[in-house]
Amino acid sequence: MSLKYLKEDIPSSIVVFLVALPLCLGIALASGAPFFSGIISGIIGGIVIGFLSSSKLSVSGPAAGLAALVLAAITNIGDFRLFLCAVVIAGMLQMLMSFLKLGGIANYFPSSVIKGLLTSIGILIIAKQIPHAFGYDKDKNGNINELFPYGMSDKNELLQPLQHIDVGVFIICIISLLIMIVWEKPFIKKRVKLIPGALVAVIVAVIINEILRATNSAFLIGNDHLVKIQAAKTTSEFLSFFTLPDFNGFLNSEVIITGAMIALIASLETLLSIEAVDNIDPERNVTNRNKELFAQGIGNSIAGLIGGLPVTSVIVRSSANINAGAKSKTSAILHGILLLVCVIFIAPLLNKIPLSALAAILILVGYKLCNLKVFTNIIQNGKYQYIPFFVTVAFILAIDLFGISPTLKGEGLLIGVLAGLIAATGAILHGNLKNSYFFHKDKHHEGDIIHVKLSEEVSFLNKASIRQMLDHVPANSRVVIDASTTDYIDFDILELIKEFRDIKAPLKNIRCKLDGFREVYQIENTHNVQSVH
Repeated sequence: MSLKYLKEDIPSSIVVFLVALPLCLGIALASGAPFFSGIISGIIGGIVIGFLSSSKLSVSGPAAGLAALVLAAITNIGDFRLFLCAVVIAGMLQMLMSFLKLGGIANYFPSSVIKGLLTSIGILIIAKQIPHAFGYDKDKNGNINELFPYGMSDKNELLQPLQHIDVGVFIICIISLLIMIVWEKPFIKKRVKLIPGALVAVIVAVIINEILRATNSAFLIGNDHLVKIQAAKTTSEFLSFFTLPDFNGFLNSEVIITGAMIALIASLETLLSIEAVDNIDPERNVTNRNKELFAQGIGNSIAGLIGGLPVTSVIVRSSANINAGAKSKTSAILHGILLLVCVIFIAPLLNKIPLSALAAILILVGYKLCNLKVFTNIIQNGKYQYIPFFVTVAFILAIDLFGISPTLKGEGLLIGVLAGLIAATGAILHGNLKNSYFFHKDKHHEGDIIHVKLSEEVSFLNKASIRQMLDHVPANSRVVIDASTTDYIDFDILELIKEFRDIKAPLKNIRCKLDGFREVYQIENTHNVQSVH
Protein backbone atom coordinates (compact mmCIF):
# COMPACT_ATOMS: atom_id res chain seq x y z
CA MET A 1 0.00 0.00 0.00
CA SER A 2 1.58 3.23 -1.19
CA LEU A 3 0.92 6.61 0.42
CA LYS A 4 2.61 8.49 -2.42
CA TYR A 5 -0.59 9.16 -4.35
CA LEU A 6 -3.08 9.67 -1.51
CA LYS A 7 -4.24 12.91 -3.09
CA GLU A 8 -5.49 10.97 -6.13
CA ASP A 9 -6.33 7.64 -4.46
CA ILE A 10 -8.62 8.89 -1.67
CA PRO A 11 -11.17 10.56 -4.01
CA SER A 12 -11.08 7.60 -6.40
CA SER A 13 -11.62 5.13 -3.54
CA ILE A 14 -14.77 7.02 -2.55
CA VAL A 15 -16.07 6.80 -6.11
CA VAL A 16 -15.37 3.05 -6.27
CA PHE A 17 -17.04 2.58 -2.86
CA LEU A 18 -20.16 4.35 -4.12
CA VAL A 19 -20.20 2.10 -7.20
CA ALA A 20 -19.45 -1.08 -5.24
CA LEU A 21 -21.95 -0.73 -2.38
CA PRO A 22 -25.18 -1.17 -4.39
CA LEU A 23 -23.49 -3.81 -6.57
CA CYS A 24 -22.40 -5.88 -3.56
CA LEU A 25 -25.98 -5.88 -2.26
CA GLY A 26 -27.45 -6.49 -5.71
CA ILE A 27 -25.18 -9.41 -6.53
CA ALA A 28 -25.96 -10.99 -3.15
CA LEU A 29 -29.65 -10.63 -4.04
CA ALA A 30 -29.09 -12.19 -7.48
CA SER A 31 -27.10 -15.02 -5.89
CA GLY A 32 -29.80 -15.93 -3.38
CA ALA A 33 -27.26 -15.35 -0.60
CA PRO A 34 -27.36 -13.20 2.57
CA PHE A 35 -26.75 -9.52 1.83
CA PHE A 36 -23.93 -9.52 4.37
CA SER A 37 -22.07 -12.07 2.22
CA GLY A 38 -21.94 -9.62 -0.68
CA ILE A 39 -20.44 -6.92 1.55
CA ILE A 40 -17.90 -9.43 2.93
CA SER A 41 -16.71 -10.19 -0.60
CA GLY A 42 -16.45 -6.49 -1.41
CA ILE A 43 -14.30 -5.96 1.68
CA ILE A 44 -12.06 -8.94 0.86
CA GLY A 45 -11.80 -7.89 -2.78
CA GLY A 46 -10.68 -4.45 -1.71
CA ILE A 47 -8.42 -5.09 1.25
CA VAL A 48 -7.01 -8.62 0.81
CA ILE A 49 -6.79 -8.86 -2.98
CA GLY A 50 -5.90 -5.17 -3.14
CA PHE A 51 -2.76 -5.89 -1.08
CA LEU A 52 -1.81 -9.07 -2.96
CA SER A 53 -2.69 -8.15 -6.55
CA SER A 54 0.05 -7.19 -8.98
CA SER A 55 -2.40 -4.87 -10.76
CA LYS A 56 -2.25 -1.26 -9.64
CA LEU A 57 -5.73 -0.29 -10.75
CA SER A 58 -7.88 -3.43 -10.82
CA VAL A 59 -10.65 -3.66 -8.20
CA SER A 60 -12.09 -7.02 -7.10
CA GLY A 61 -15.37 -7.97 -5.49
CA PRO A 62 -18.45 -10.16 -5.95
CA ALA A 63 -19.12 -10.54 -9.67
CA ALA A 64 -22.44 -10.44 -11.49
CA GLY A 65 -21.01 -13.01 -13.89
CA LEU A 66 -21.08 -15.66 -11.16
CA ALA A 67 -24.50 -14.80 -9.72
CA ALA A 68 -26.48 -17.30 -11.80
CA LEU A 69 -24.02 -20.10 -11.00
CA VAL A 70 -24.04 -19.26 -7.28
CA LEU A 71 -27.84 -19.12 -7.12
CA ALA A 72 -28.17 -22.51 -8.82
CA ALA A 73 -25.41 -24.00 -6.65
CA ILE A 74 -26.93 -22.82 -3.37
CA THR A 75 -30.33 -24.13 -4.47
CA ASN A 76 -28.98 -27.51 -5.57
CA ILE A 77 -26.67 -28.03 -2.60
CA GLY A 78 -29.41 -26.87 -0.27
CA ASP A 79 -27.19 -25.30 2.40
CA PHE A 80 -25.29 -22.02 2.23
CA ARG A 81 -22.66 -23.33 4.66
CA LEU A 82 -21.96 -26.29 2.38
CA PHE A 83 -21.76 -23.92 -0.57
CA LEU A 84 -19.04 -21.94 1.22
CA CYS A 85 -16.82 -25.05 0.97
CA ALA A 86 -17.13 -24.75 -2.82
CA VAL A 87 -15.85 -21.17 -2.61
CA VAL A 88 -12.86 -22.33 -0.55
CA ILE A 89 -12.18 -25.13 -3.06
CA ALA A 90 -12.36 -22.61 -5.91
CA GLY A 91 -9.77 -20.44 -4.17
CA MET A 92 -7.46 -23.39 -3.62
CA LEU A 93 -7.77 -24.39 -7.28
CA GLN A 94 -6.93 -20.85 -8.36
CA MET A 95 -3.78 -20.94 -6.25
CA LEU A 96 -2.90 -24.29 -7.85
CA MET A 97 -3.48 -22.75 -11.30
CA SER A 98 -1.10 -19.96 -10.32
CA PHE A 99 1.64 -22.43 -9.30
CA LEU A 100 1.12 -24.30 -12.59
CA LYS A 101 1.57 -21.03 -14.51
CA LEU A 102 -1.92 -21.17 -16.05
CA GLY A 103 -2.40 -17.41 -16.08
CA GLY A 104 -2.61 -17.54 -19.87
CA ILE A 105 -5.55 -19.96 -19.88
CA ALA A 106 -7.92 -17.30 -21.25
CA ASN A 107 -5.89 -17.26 -24.47
CA TYR A 108 -7.09 -20.79 -25.21
CA PHE A 109 -10.79 -19.86 -25.01
CA PRO A 110 -12.05 -18.28 -28.24
CA SER A 111 -13.72 -14.90 -27.75
CA SER A 112 -16.92 -16.23 -29.37
CA VAL A 113 -17.37 -18.75 -26.53
CA ILE A 114 -16.49 -16.19 -23.85
CA LYS A 115 -18.95 -13.69 -25.37
CA GLY A 116 -21.57 -16.44 -25.47
CA LEU A 117 -20.94 -17.16 -21.79
CA LEU A 118 -21.22 -13.48 -20.81
CA THR A 119 -24.33 -12.99 -22.96
CA SER A 120 -26.01 -16.00 -21.36
CA ILE A 121 -25.11 -14.68 -17.91
CA GLY A 122 -26.70 -11.35 -18.83
CA ILE A 123 -29.94 -13.04 -19.89
CA LEU A 124 -29.96 -15.19 -16.73
CA ILE A 125 -29.40 -12.14 -14.52
CA ILE A 126 -32.36 -10.33 -16.10
CA ALA A 127 -34.61 -13.38 -15.84
CA LYS A 128 -33.72 -13.97 -12.18
CA GLN A 129 -34.46 -10.35 -11.28
CA ILE A 130 -37.93 -10.16 -12.84
CA PRO A 131 -39.62 -11.59 -9.69
CA HIS A 132 -37.90 -8.97 -7.49
CA ALA A 133 -38.78 -6.23 -9.97
CA PHE A 134 -42.49 -7.18 -9.87
CA GLY A 135 -42.69 -7.91 -6.15
CA TYR A 136 -43.53 -11.61 -6.30
CA ASP A 137 -40.21 -13.14 -5.35
CA LYS A 138 -41.47 -15.62 -2.75
CA ASP A 139 -44.43 -17.96 -2.68
CA LYS A 140 -46.67 -18.59 0.33
CA ASN A 141 -44.14 -21.08 1.71
CA GLY A 142 -41.27 -18.62 1.48
CA ASN A 143 -39.60 -20.33 -1.46
CA ILE A 144 -37.84 -18.18 -4.05
CA ASN A 145 -39.88 -17.75 -7.23
CA GLU A 146 -38.34 -17.69 -10.69
CA LEU A 147 -39.48 -16.34 -14.04
CA PHE A 148 -39.90 -19.91 -15.29
CA PRO A 149 -40.59 -21.72 -11.99
CA TYR A 150 -41.16 -25.14 -13.54
CA GLY A 151 -39.19 -24.82 -16.72
CA MET A 152 -41.41 -25.16 -19.79
CA SER A 153 -43.31 -28.20 -18.51
CA ASP A 154 -46.32 -26.39 -17.03
CA LYS A 155 -47.68 -23.67 -19.31
CA ASN A 156 -50.18 -22.54 -16.64
CA GLU A 157 -47.31 -21.55 -14.34
CA LEU A 158 -45.26 -19.88 -17.07
CA LEU A 159 -44.21 -16.31 -16.20
CA GLN A 160 -45.87 -16.67 -12.80
CA PRO A 161 -44.39 -13.45 -11.30
CA LEU A 162 -46.04 -11.41 -14.06
CA GLN A 163 -49.42 -12.54 -12.74
CA HIS A 164 -48.84 -11.10 -9.24
CA ILE A 165 -47.45 -7.57 -9.59
CA ASP A 166 -46.91 -5.36 -6.52
CA VAL A 167 -47.52 -1.90 -7.99
CA GLY A 168 -45.31 -0.04 -5.50
CA VAL A 169 -42.38 -2.41 -6.05
CA PHE A 170 -42.76 -2.24 -9.82
CA ILE A 171 -42.92 1.58 -9.85
CA ILE A 172 -39.69 1.80 -7.82
CA CYS A 173 -37.99 -0.55 -10.28
CA ILE A 174 -39.08 1.49 -13.31
CA ILE A 175 -38.03 4.78 -11.71
CA SER A 176 -34.63 3.30 -10.80
CA LEU A 177 -34.10 2.05 -14.35
CA LEU A 178 -35.04 5.42 -15.84
CA ILE A 179 -32.67 7.26 -13.50
CA MET A 180 -29.73 5.02 -14.45
CA ILE A 181 -30.49 5.22 -18.17
CA VAL A 182 -30.75 9.01 -18.09
CA TRP A 183 -27.63 9.21 -15.92
CA GLU A 184 -25.64 7.55 -18.70
CA LYS A 185 -26.54 10.31 -21.16
CA PRO A 186 -23.57 12.55 -22.00
CA PHE A 187 -25.25 15.79 -20.91
CA ILE A 188 -25.49 14.44 -17.34
CA LYS A 189 -22.51 12.08 -17.20
CA LYS A 190 -20.06 14.85 -18.11
CA ARG A 191 -21.31 17.09 -15.30
CA VAL A 192 -21.51 14.50 -12.51
CA LYS A 193 -19.15 11.77 -13.72
CA LEU A 194 -17.95 10.93 -10.20
CA ILE A 195 -21.46 10.11 -8.91
CA PRO A 196 -22.65 6.68 -10.14
CA GLY A 197 -26.20 6.42 -11.44
CA ALA A 198 -26.80 3.21 -9.46
CA LEU A 199 -26.21 5.07 -6.20
CA VAL A 200 -28.55 7.87 -7.24
CA ALA A 201 -31.24 5.31 -8.13
CA VAL A 202 -30.92 3.64 -4.72
CA ILE A 203 -31.09 6.95 -2.83
CA VAL A 204 -34.16 8.08 -4.79
CA ALA A 205 -35.84 4.70 -4.21
CA VAL A 206 -35.26 4.98 -0.44
CA ILE A 207 -36.61 8.55 -0.37
CA ILE A 208 -39.73 7.61 -2.35
CA ASN A 209 -40.49 4.67 -0.07
CA GLU A 210 -40.00 6.79 3.04
CA ILE A 211 -42.46 9.33 1.63
CA LEU A 212 -44.92 6.52 0.97
CA ARG A 213 -44.39 5.32 4.55
CA ALA A 214 -45.02 8.80 5.99
CA THR A 215 -48.24 9.18 4.00
CA ASN A 216 -49.48 5.62 4.72
CA SER A 217 -49.75 5.04 0.98
CA ALA A 218 -51.20 1.82 -0.37
CA PHE A 219 -48.10 1.59 -2.58
CA LEU A 220 -45.73 1.35 0.41
CA ILE A 221 -43.10 -1.35 -0.10
CA GLY A 222 -43.29 -3.93 2.67
CA ASN A 223 -40.32 -5.06 4.74
CA ASP A 224 -40.25 -8.36 2.83
CA HIS A 225 -39.12 -6.39 -0.22
CA LEU A 226 -36.32 -4.45 1.51
CA VAL A 227 -32.67 -5.26 2.17
CA LYS A 228 -32.06 -7.14 5.42
CA ILE A 229 -28.65 -6.75 7.07
CA GLN A 230 -28.21 -7.30 10.78
CA ALA A 231 -26.98 -4.33 12.77
CA ALA A 232 -24.38 -4.99 15.48
CA LYS A 233 -24.12 -3.10 18.76
CA THR A 234 -20.87 -4.70 19.90
CA THR A 235 -17.76 -6.14 18.29
CA SER A 236 -18.60 -9.67 19.42
CA GLU A 237 -22.09 -9.35 17.95
CA PHE A 238 -20.63 -8.15 14.65
CA LEU A 239 -18.22 -11.09 14.52
CA SER A 240 -21.15 -13.46 15.08
CA PHE A 241 -22.62 -12.39 11.72
CA PHE A 242 -19.83 -14.17 9.83
CA THR A 243 -20.70 -17.68 8.63
CA LEU A 244 -18.30 -20.59 8.87
CA PRO A 245 -18.50 -23.33 6.23
CA ASP A 246 -19.77 -26.80 6.99
CA PHE A 247 -16.51 -28.68 6.51
CA ASN A 248 -18.40 -31.85 5.57
CA GLY A 249 -18.76 -30.17 2.19
CA PHE A 250 -15.15 -30.99 1.34
CA LEU A 251 -16.24 -34.64 1.03
CA ASN A 252 -19.33 -33.84 -1.06
CA SER A 253 -18.84 -34.53 -4.79
CA GLU A 254 -21.43 -31.90 -5.83
CA VAL A 255 -19.65 -29.27 -3.73
CA ILE A 256 -16.28 -30.20 -5.27
CA ILE A 257 -17.68 -29.96 -8.82
CA THR A 258 -19.25 -26.59 -7.98
CA GLY A 259 -15.90 -25.38 -6.66
CA ALA A 260 -14.19 -26.39 -9.89
CA MET A 261 -16.83 -24.56 -11.96
CA ILE A 262 -16.46 -21.42 -9.84
CA ALA A 263 -12.66 -21.59 -10.18
CA LEU A 264 -12.83 -21.85 -13.98
CA ILE A 265 -15.40 -19.12 -14.57
CA ALA A 266 -14.01 -16.79 -11.89
CA SER A 267 -10.50 -17.17 -13.35
CA LEU A 268 -11.69 -16.46 -16.88
CA GLU A 269 -13.64 -13.41 -15.74
CA THR A 270 -10.64 -12.14 -13.76
CA LEU A 271 -8.17 -12.64 -16.60
CA LEU A 272 -10.48 -10.93 -19.10
CA SER A 273 -11.02 -8.05 -16.71
CA ILE A 274 -7.27 -7.72 -16.07
CA GLU A 275 -6.62 -7.63 -19.82
CA ALA A 276 -9.22 -4.88 -20.23
CA VAL A 277 -7.77 -2.91 -17.29
CA ASP A 278 -4.25 -3.11 -18.72
CA ASN A 279 -5.54 -1.79 -22.06
CA ILE A 280 -7.19 1.28 -20.49
CA ASP A 281 -4.45 1.91 -17.92
CA PRO A 282 -2.97 5.33 -18.82
CA GLU A 283 0.51 4.04 -17.92
CA ARG A 284 -0.01 0.72 -19.77
CA ASN A 285 1.18 -1.41 -16.86
CA VAL A 286 1.21 -5.15 -17.56
CA THR A 287 -0.26 -7.34 -14.83
CA ASN A 288 1.34 -10.66 -13.97
CA ARG A 289 -1.54 -13.09 -14.66
CA ASN A 290 -0.19 -15.87 -12.47
CA LYS A 291 0.28 -13.57 -9.47
CA GLU A 292 -3.24 -12.28 -10.02
CA LEU A 293 -4.65 -15.81 -9.95
CA PHE A 294 -2.82 -16.40 -6.67
CA ALA A 295 -4.25 -13.21 -5.17
CA GLN A 296 -7.74 -14.17 -6.30
CA GLY A 297 -7.25 -17.67 -4.87
CA ILE A 298 -6.30 -16.28 -1.46
CA GLY A 299 -9.28 -13.91 -1.58
CA ASN A 300 -11.77 -16.64 -2.47
CA SER A 301 -10.38 -19.01 0.16
CA ILE A 302 -10.83 -16.38 2.87
CA ALA A 303 -14.28 -15.43 1.52
CA GLY A 304 -15.44 -19.03 1.75
CA LEU A 305 -14.10 -19.39 5.29
CA ILE A 306 -16.02 -16.38 6.67
CA GLY A 307 -19.25 -16.44 4.65
CA GLY A 308 -18.53 -14.45 1.49
CA LEU A 309 -19.45 -14.89 -2.16
CA PRO A 310 -16.89 -15.77 -4.88
CA VAL A 311 -14.66 -12.86 -5.85
CA THR A 312 -13.22 -11.79 -9.20
CA SER A 313 -11.60 -8.74 -10.70
CA VAL A 314 -14.52 -6.58 -11.87
CA ILE A 315 -14.25 -4.29 -14.89
CA VAL A 316 -17.10 -1.98 -13.75
CA ARG A 317 -15.32 -1.05 -10.52
CA SER A 318 -11.88 -1.09 -12.14
CA SER A 319 -12.90 1.31 -14.93
CA ALA A 320 -14.57 3.59 -12.34
CA ASN A 321 -11.31 3.51 -10.40
CA ILE A 322 -9.26 4.49 -13.46
CA ASN A 323 -11.69 7.17 -14.60
CA ALA A 324 -11.65 8.70 -11.12
CA GLY A 325 -7.89 9.16 -11.37
CA ALA A 326 -6.50 6.36 -9.16
CA LYS A 327 -2.73 5.94 -9.25
CA SER A 328 -2.05 2.89 -7.07
CA LYS A 329 -3.52 -0.09 -5.23
CA THR A 330 -4.27 2.19 -2.27
CA SER A 331 -7.54 3.21 -3.90
CA ALA A 332 -8.87 -0.38 -4.03
CA ILE A 333 -7.74 -1.04 -0.45
CA LEU A 334 -9.40 2.13 0.87
CA HIS A 335 -12.67 1.27 -0.89
CA GLY A 336 -12.66 -2.06 0.98
CA ILE A 337 -12.11 -0.24 4.27
CA LEU A 338 -15.02 2.08 3.47
CA LEU A 339 -17.28 -0.94 2.86
CA LEU A 340 -16.25 -2.34 6.25
CA VAL A 341 -17.00 0.96 8.01
CA CYS A 342 -20.33 1.17 6.17
CA VAL A 343 -21.60 -2.25 7.23
CA ILE A 344 -20.56 -1.63 10.85
CA PHE A 345 -22.06 1.82 11.31
CA ILE A 346 -24.92 2.33 8.83
CA ALA A 347 -26.53 -1.11 8.47
CA PRO A 348 -29.96 0.27 9.57
CA LEU A 349 -29.84 2.74 6.68
CA LEU A 350 -29.00 -0.01 4.20
CA ASN A 351 -32.11 -1.89 5.37
CA LYS A 352 -34.28 0.84 3.86
CA ILE A 353 -33.16 -0.02 0.29
CA PRO A 354 -35.93 -1.64 -1.83
CA LEU A 355 -34.96 -4.91 -3.49
CA SER A 356 -36.57 -3.71 -6.72
CA ALA A 357 -34.02 -0.86 -6.90
CA LEU A 358 -31.21 -3.44 -6.69
CA ALA A 359 -33.06 -5.57 -9.25
CA ALA A 360 -33.10 -2.56 -11.59
CA ILE A 361 -29.30 -2.22 -11.21
CA LEU A 362 -28.81 -5.87 -12.07
CA ILE A 363 -31.23 -5.75 -14.99
CA LEU A 364 -29.17 -2.94 -16.49
CA VAL A 365 -25.95 -4.87 -15.82
CA GLY A 366 -27.47 -7.89 -17.54
CA TYR A 367 -28.63 -5.80 -20.49
CA LYS A 368 -25.12 -4.46 -21.05
CA LEU A 369 -23.91 -8.05 -21.31
CA CYS A 370 -26.58 -9.24 -23.77
CA ASN A 371 -27.83 -6.22 -25.74
CA LEU A 372 -28.67 -6.43 -29.43
CA LYS A 373 -25.31 -4.96 -30.47
CA VAL A 374 -23.53 -8.04 -29.10
CA PHE A 375 -25.57 -10.29 -31.42
CA THR A 376 -25.19 -8.10 -34.52
CA ASN A 377 -21.43 -7.77 -34.05
CA ILE A 378 -20.91 -11.49 -33.57
CA ILE A 379 -22.95 -12.29 -36.70
CA GLN A 380 -20.97 -9.77 -38.76
CA ASN A 381 -17.73 -11.48 -37.72
CA GLY A 382 -18.64 -14.62 -39.66
CA LYS A 383 -19.64 -18.22 -39.03
CA TYR A 384 -16.44 -19.11 -37.20
CA GLN A 385 -17.61 -16.63 -34.55
CA TYR A 386 -21.38 -16.91 -34.46
CA ILE A 387 -21.71 -20.72 -34.53
CA PRO A 388 -19.77 -21.28 -31.24
CA PHE A 389 -21.46 -18.19 -29.78
CA PHE A 390 -25.01 -19.40 -30.39
CA VAL A 391 -24.18 -22.97 -29.38
CA THR A 392 -22.87 -21.68 -26.04
CA VAL A 393 -25.90 -19.46 -25.45
CA ALA A 394 -28.39 -22.16 -26.47
CA PHE A 395 -26.97 -24.81 -24.13
CA ILE A 396 -26.70 -22.49 -21.13
CA LEU A 397 -30.22 -21.09 -21.45
CA ALA A 398 -31.77 -24.47 -22.21
CA ILE A 399 -30.34 -25.93 -19.01
CA ASP A 400 -30.26 -23.06 -16.52
CA LEU A 401 -33.26 -20.98 -17.60
CA PHE A 402 -35.77 -23.33 -19.20
CA GLY A 403 -34.72 -26.36 -17.16
CA ILE A 404 -34.98 -28.94 -19.97
CA SER A 405 -32.89 -31.30 -17.85
CA PRO A 406 -33.61 -31.01 -14.09
CA THR A 407 -30.63 -33.25 -13.27
CA LEU A 408 -28.27 -30.73 -14.92
CA LYS A 409 -29.86 -27.62 -13.36
CA GLY A 410 -27.06 -25.25 -12.34
CA GLU A 411 -24.46 -26.83 -14.61
CA GLY A 412 -25.50 -24.99 -17.75
CA LEU A 413 -22.57 -22.57 -17.68
CA LEU A 414 -19.99 -25.33 -17.71
CA ILE A 415 -21.83 -27.48 -20.25
CA GLY A 416 -22.45 -24.44 -22.44
CA VAL A 417 -18.77 -23.49 -22.45
CA LEU A 418 -17.75 -27.07 -23.29
CA ALA A 419 -20.34 -27.20 -26.09
CA GLY A 420 -19.07 -23.87 -27.44
CA LEU A 421 -15.48 -25.09 -27.37
CA ILE A 422 -16.46 -28.24 -29.24
CA ALA A 423 -18.34 -26.14 -31.82
CA ALA A 424 -15.38 -23.76 -32.21
CA THR A 425 -12.93 -26.62 -32.57
CA GLY A 426 -15.20 -28.39 -35.05
CA ALA A 427 -15.52 -25.25 -37.15
CA ILE A 428 -11.75 -24.77 -37.21
CA LEU A 429 -11.08 -28.41 -38.02
CA HIS A 430 -13.59 -28.21 -40.84
CA GLY A 431 -11.74 -25.21 -42.25
CA ASN A 432 -8.40 -26.96 -41.86
CA LEU A 433 -9.21 -30.26 -43.58
CA LYS A 434 -6.91 -29.37 -46.45
CA ASN A 435 -4.76 -26.62 -45.07
CA SER A 436 -2.55 -26.75 -42.02
CA TYR A 437 -1.35 -23.63 -40.31
CA PHE A 438 2.08 -22.57 -39.10
CA PHE A 439 3.76 -19.53 -37.61
CA HIS A 440 7.20 -18.36 -38.73
CA LYS A 441 9.53 -15.63 -37.56
CA ASP A 442 13.12 -14.84 -38.51
CA LYS A 443 15.83 -14.77 -35.88
CA HIS A 444 16.34 -11.21 -34.82
CA HIS A 445 18.31 -8.82 -32.68
CA GLU A 446 17.45 -5.31 -31.59
CA GLY A 447 17.23 -3.06 -34.62
CA ASP A 448 16.74 -5.84 -37.18
CA ILE A 449 13.75 -6.19 -39.48
CA ILE A 450 11.58 -9.05 -38.28
CA HIS A 451 9.52 -10.90 -40.93
CA VAL A 452 6.43 -12.74 -39.73
CA LYS A 453 4.64 -14.72 -42.47
CA LEU A 454 1.25 -16.08 -41.53
CA SER A 455 0.15 -19.43 -42.91
CA GLU A 456 -2.96 -20.21 -44.94
CA GLU A 457 -5.10 -20.79 -41.81
CA VAL A 458 -4.52 -18.98 -38.49
CA SER A 459 -6.99 -19.92 -35.74
CA PHE A 460 -7.58 -18.94 -32.11
CA LEU A 461 -5.37 -21.89 -31.18
CA ASN A 462 -2.41 -19.77 -32.32
CA LYS A 463 -3.38 -16.87 -30.06
CA ALA A 464 -1.08 -17.72 -27.15
CA SER A 465 2.05 -18.25 -29.26
CA ILE A 466 1.46 -15.15 -31.39
CA ARG A 467 0.79 -13.02 -28.31
CA GLN A 468 3.99 -14.32 -26.70
CA MET A 469 6.03 -13.57 -29.82
CA LEU A 470 4.67 -10.03 -30.18
CA ASP A 471 5.22 -9.30 -26.48
CA HIS A 472 8.88 -10.28 -26.85
CA VAL A 473 9.68 -8.21 -29.94
CA PRO A 474 12.65 -6.02 -28.93
CA ALA A 475 12.22 -2.28 -28.63
CA ASN A 476 13.29 -0.14 -31.60
CA SER A 477 12.72 -3.00 -34.04
CA ARG A 478 10.97 -3.04 -37.41
CA VAL A 479 8.31 -5.71 -37.94
CA VAL A 480 6.61 -6.90 -41.13
CA ILE A 481 3.54 -9.11 -40.65
CA ASP A 482 2.62 -10.72 -43.98
CA ALA A 483 -0.86 -12.18 -44.58
CA SER A 484 -0.72 -12.01 -48.38
CA THR A 485 -1.11 -15.79 -48.75
CA THR A 486 -3.45 -16.32 -45.80
CA ASP A 487 -6.99 -17.55 -46.50
CA TYR A 488 -8.40 -17.28 -42.97
CA ILE A 489 -7.39 -15.37 -39.85
CA ASP A 490 -9.43 -15.80 -36.70
CA PHE A 491 -11.08 -12.65 -35.33
CA ASP A 492 -9.09 -13.02 -32.06
CA ILE A 493 -5.80 -12.92 -34.00
CA LEU A 494 -6.89 -9.84 -35.95
CA GLU A 495 -7.71 -8.06 -32.70
CA LEU A 496 -4.35 -9.12 -31.28
CA ILE A 497 -2.44 -7.76 -34.29
CA LYS A 498 -4.37 -4.48 -34.27
CA GLU A 499 -3.71 -4.07 -30.55
CA PHE A 500 0.00 -4.65 -31.13
CA ARG A 501 0.20 -2.19 -34.02
CA ASP A 502 -1.87 0.61 -32.46
CA ILE A 503 -1.02 0.37 -28.76
CA LYS A 504 1.92 -1.81 -27.79
CA ALA A 505 4.32 -1.19 -30.69
CA PRO A 506 4.39 2.64 -30.36
CA LEU A 507 5.15 2.34 -26.64
CA LYS A 508 8.33 0.33 -27.46
CA ASN A 509 9.24 2.40 -30.53
CA ILE A 510 8.55 -0.60 -32.75
CA ARG A 511 7.76 0.24 -36.37
CA CYS A 512 5.22 -2.12 -37.85
CA LYS A 513 4.10 -2.91 -41.39
CA LEU A 514 1.10 -5.08 -42.30
CA ASP A 515 0.93 -6.71 -45.74
CA GLY A 516 -2.11 -8.37 -47.31
CA PHE A 517 -4.68 -7.41 -44.67
CA ARG A 518 -6.72 -4.58 -46.22
CA GLU A 519 -9.12 -6.22 -48.66
CA VAL A 520 -10.19 -9.25 -46.67
CA TYR A 521 -9.60 -8.28 -43.07
CA GLN A 522 -10.27 -4.53 -43.08
CA ILE A 523 -6.94 -3.62 -41.48
CA GLU A 524 -5.30 -0.79 -43.33
CA ASN A 525 -1.84 -1.57 -44.70
CA THR A 526 1.25 0.34 -43.78
CA HIS A 527 3.20 0.71 -47.00
CA ASN A 528 6.55 1.93 -45.72
CA VAL A 529 8.03 0.32 -42.67
CA GLN A 530 10.35 3.26 -42.13
CA SER A 531 7.42 5.67 -41.81
CA VAL A 532 5.68 3.84 -39.02
CA HIS A 533 5.59 5.74 -35.71
